Amino acid sequence: MALAQPRDLEQYLALGKRRHNELCRQKRIFNARNRIIGGDAEAWDVQVHDQKIKEATEKARHETFAAEMRQNDKITCILEGRERRDKRSLCKAINDFQQHFQRPETRREFDLSDPLALRKDLPARQSDNDIRNTVSGMQRFMGEDLNFCERKKFQEEQNREWSLQQQREWEKARAHQRCAEDLYLKTRLQFDERAKHLQNLESATRKAVCTAVKEFNKSQATESLERKIREKKQEQEDNLAEISNLLRGDLLSENPHQAASSFGPHRVVPDRWKGMTQEQLEQIRLVQKQQVQEKLVVVSHLSSLQRLQEEERQGDMDWDRRSIQTARAALLRERWQQRQQRDLRRALDCSNLGLAKEQRAQKKYMEEVCTNQPTEDYFTQFNTQSR
Repeated sequence: MALAQPRDLEQYLALGKRRHNELCRQKRIFNARNRIIGGDAEAWDVQVHDQKIKEATEKARHETFAAEMRQNDKITCILEGRERRDKRSLCKAINDFQQHFQRPETRREFDLSDPLALRKDLPARQSDNDIRNTVSGMQRFMGEDLNFCERKKFQEEQNREWSLQQQREWEKARAHQRCAEDLYLKTRLQFDERAKHLQNLESATRKAVCTAVKEFNKSQATESLERKIREKKQEQEDNLAEISNLLRGDLLSENPHQAASSFGPHRVVPDRWKGMTQEQLEQIRLVQKQQVQEKLVVVSHLSSLQRLQEEERQGDMDWDRRSIQTARAALLRERWQQRQQRDLRRALDCSNLGLAKEQRAQKKYMEEVCTNQPTEDYFTQFNTQSR
């Protein structure tokens, strides 16, 4: 069971009060006597009483607010007076502290504003190693030191040593340069001989490559010519076979057997059927005559009825056998065509594989020839520059 919260109780009380007011209002409105005679005096009295209560409540609220404001003003005045007294006491305490403990002589930066600083200060420069002579002080410059004579003599001795060392290094560099020139001449002669040898090899290789390419192109041209002749001959034979098949085919010769359907001998293909033959028409008429005669004597001859049923059953069996044979023949022909296509595709794949191998071999040979050529070009260029 759920517990009732204070908020729920307030809602229930407000709802009950609203329902009571609505019932009272309905009683006043739906009262026929009061509605016919005149206005609702009771309702007016209630409204006047409510208005007076509202005004009294508003007046009491304003008086309460005014009393609270007066009380707050008094508290504010008291707090402001206390704050002024505290501030005055704090300022007095600070002044006393500064007079006793923060005199000008005890400040850290008093030396910057000391009127007797020049009398107390030391000279700007006492010696060359004075720690007070910093870079920013600009009290000691190059050449203005106290040991000028000794420093000048040391510098002259140092310059003489440097000159001798420079002469020795210059002679050593000239000796290294002569050795390097001799080594360069020997290396250039070796490179010239090597380039000449490689050039001879290149000319021989190019001749061999040209001969091989010429033979290969000749064989390719011969094979291409023979292949074109075979293809042309095969195309002519295929054209003659196609013409012969069209002339002897069922379409131009209007063979009535071409209209036979694969679903049974009793059905025909509409777009190939050329009409019924005279034999078929005579057979139909003969069958019709037999059916008429049989139907005339069907009552008297029950045995003839059995014979007709047996013949009909035999005819159905014949039709079924013929349809099965036709479907089997079509399936065998389709399998034969698939085998022919598979053999043709296998032969084509073998020929393509052979051509791919020949192309890879030719490409590999050409790449080997091309990789040898940059080295030869490098030695040729180096020989040209040396000359």
